[in-house]
Amino acid sequence: MNSNETILFLKSFLHNPKNVGSIIPSSRFLASRMVGHAPWPEAKAVAELGAGTGAITQRIRQQVQDSTKVLLFEMDEIMRNNLKVAYPSFSCYPNAAHLVESMKQEGVQQLDFIFSGLPFFNFEPELRNTLVDQIYKALQPGGLFIAFQYSLQMKKLLSEHFIIETIDFEPLNVPPAFVYVCRKKETI
Repeated sequence: MNSNETILFLKSFLHNPKNVGSIIPSSRFLASRMVGHAPWPEAKAVAELGAGTGAITQRIRQQVQDSTKVLLFEMDEIMRNNLKVAYPSFSCYPNAAHLVESMKQEGVQQLDFIFSGLPFFNFEPELRNTLVDQIYKALQPGGLFIAFQYSLQMKKLLSEHFIIETIDFEPLNVPPAFVYVCRKKETI
């Protein structure tokens, strides 16, 4: 990560800590661990929620085919505009709570994978539930939701909608993070 990204991230955190969740961007170790869980050859459409400065987005770009549709979601306008410049072939949206609506605008029926760096437990319960519902509706049957969190507090809510296949721990991130790899349940 470069110093401009770190400064931008820190400013965003200081302005709105509940929506950012960390003072610095995700490490390359965390990004690689998350993206490494997806079976990329079959990916037709993927999304990243809370794309920030693009630490995970960069790893996604290294894996996707030219035909893979990628949707990025980032609330911070400066970071979102930077993502649009850095990843012009990816679509950028401001609000992950409108995931399904954004997919319709892009002509995407369902997603193969959703990656998330959103600090779910910082959000009010209504927003948290809306996001999990949108993620569930957006994924194809058996699709993967891969998210990192700084605690295990989301385990109960996620297990209501997904089969938690694994929870990895990434110590080489600041702060250290848990990576949830969840598969969409057929019915809830």
